[in-house]
Amino acid sequence: MASSCSSSFFTTLPLHGFRHNSLLGLGLGFPIRTLNLSSPRRLSPAPLRLRADAASGAGTIETAEDYSTDPIQRILKRDYKWGFVSDFESTSIPKGLSEATIRSISARKDEPEWMLQFRLEAFRRFLSMAEPRWSDNVYPPIDFQSICFFSEPKNKPKLNSLDELDPKLLEIFDRLGVPLNEQKRLANVAVDAVIDSTSIATTHRETLAKAGVIFCSISDAIREYPDLVRRYLGKVVPPGDNYYAALNCAVFSDGSFCYIPKDTVSPMEISTYFRINDKETGQFERTLIIADERSYVSYLEGCTAPAYDKNQLHAAVVELYCAEGAEIKYSTVQNWYAGDEEGKGGIYNFVTKRGICAGKKSKISWTQVETGSAITWKYPSVILKGDDSVGEFHSVALTKDYQQADTGTKMIHVGKNSRSRIVSKGISAGKSRNCYRGLVQVGPGAENARNFSQCDSMLIGDTAAANTYPYIQVKTPSARIEHEASTSKIGEDQLFYFQQRGIGHEKAVAAMIGGFCRDVFDKLPLEFAAEVNALMNLKLEGSVG
Repeated sequence: MASSCSSSFFTTLPLHGFRHNSLLGLGLGFPIRTLNLSSPRRLSPAPLRLRADAASGAGTIETAEDYSTDPIQRILKRDYKWGFVSDFESTSIPKGLSEATIRSISARKDEPEWMLQFRLEAFRRFLSMAEPRWSDNVYPPIDFQSICFFSEPKNKPKLNSLDELDPKLLEIFDRLGVPLNEQKRLANVAVDAVIDSTSIATTHRETLAKAGVIFCSISDAIREYPDLVRRYLGKVVPPGDNYYAALNCAVFSDGSFCYIPKDTVSPMEISTYFRINDKETGQFERTLIIADERSYVSYLEGCTAPAYDKNQLHAAVVELYCAEGAEIKYSTVQNWYAGDEEGKGGIYNFVTKRGICAGKKSKISWTQVETGSAITWKYPSVILKGDDSVGEFHSVALTKDYQQADTGTKMIHVGKNSRSRIVSKGISAGKSRNCYRGLVQVGPGAENARNFSQCDSMLIGDTAAANTYPYIQVKTPSARIEHEASTSKIGEDQLFYFQQRGIGHEKAVAAMIGGFCRDVFDKLPLEFAAEVNALMNLKLEGSVG
C-alpha cells in the first residue's frame, strides 16, 4: 500500500459529505477513480490569472500553465521547521556497543541488579541474531560502533523540579509548542519530555497521583515502583522478539511509564514528546502502559529531530497491557526529520509496538499519522487474548522525496468473539516507496472472530511506488474476515477540474487528501487535531499560487 499525506484545508474548504472516492461534497459530481489519468489533457484554453505586484500594486496577466509549472512538485517542497539544533551542555558515554556500554548505562541510571541482568540477557540475544532483510526498505548496514547510546543534559533537574533545568532546554520545548513551565504548560495534558536519552520533566504528576494514576519516566518507575515494572516489562515484547527489540531491551535509556488503577478513568490525556538533539546519538526509549480492570487512558506521542545530513537510529519499544474491561487509546503523530530532497540525512525509525488485550471486553486502539523519518519500519499490533476483546488500527502514512516506509499492523485473535478493524491510508509522492504489510491471524480457539481491513493507496506524480502485502491466516471456520484495497492517483487532470471551478492547486490537493484521510483523522484526540491540521497545511502552505 502507499502513503503520503500532505493535506488539510478543513477550515477553508467545507468537506461535509466529502468521500474519498468522490468529489460530490464539492459539487463536482464525478468519481475520482473513474478519471483517465494516463494522458493528462486540457479540455479548454488555460484560464488567465491576475497577479498583483506587491510593491507597485500593478497587475500582470499570466496563464495558469505559466503560473503552475510542475504544480505537484511545487506542492511537495516544504522546509522542515522543526530541524533547528539547540546548544546546551550535555554528558555522554563513549561511542560503541559492547557489554561495557550496557553496564555503563545501567550504572548511570542507578538501576537494581535485576534490571542489569535483563539488559545483559537481551544483549546476548541481540548478538546471536541477524538483522532481518525481508522488508521493502533499502539502506546500508548500520554501524553500531559509531553510535553514542547515552547522552543527557549536564544539569538534569532532580525530583522533577524545573528550577535547576537549563533554560535552553525549556526554550526547546517552547519552540516545539510543548511548554513545560507551570505558567505556560498545557492544562489538560500531562507531558513527559524526553530529549536524547533522558526525561527532563514530567508535568501534572501530582494531579494524576490524586486519582491514583502513576505517570513518570520509566527510569523513575524502575526506582520507585520496581515490583510493578518487573511484573510487566518485557512480557508483551520479550527481549528475543526481534533484532531491534533485543537492541532496545539492552540499551533503552528512558521513556514513559503509566499505570491506571482499577475502575479509574485518567483525568487528563497523558503524552510523551521525544526530541533528538545530539548528532552522534541514537534514541532508544521504552514505553510501558498498564490499564488495570475497567480503567481508561488516552496516550499521545509526538517527536521531532534536527535536520542533520547524516542518518540517526531511533529504535523504540512500546508495550501496552489491558486488563478486563479496560481501554487504552494510543495516538501518534510521527514527525521525525525525513532527510532533504536528495535523500540525505533523516531518521531510521525502527520501532516495535504491541499491546495485549489480556482480559474480557478489553480494547486497544492505535491511531497514527506518519509524515517523517527517512525510513519507517513498524507494525503496531494487538494480541486479542480476552473474549470479546477489540483491537483497532487507524493509520495515515505519507512519504515523499526519497522516504521509505514498510509499515502496517498485526491483529492476533485468540479469544472468542474478538473483533479487529484496520483502516490504513497510504500516500506516496516524489520518488518514495511505501509499503503496507498486515497480518490477521485467527487461532483455533477464536470462535466467531471478526476482522475488517481497508487498505487504500494514493499516488501523487509518476515516480512514487506503493505496495500492499496482506497476510490472512484463519484456523477456525466460524471466523469472518473482510479485506478491501484500492489504489488511486492525483494527476493534472484532477487539478485541472478543480482549477476550472476557481480552486487552486494547493487547495485542490489538500481537499482530495483531506477527504482520503478523513476516516483516520476523525479518530485522533482533539489535542492532536490542531497539530495534524497545522502539520498537513505546512506541507502545502505557499507551495502553489
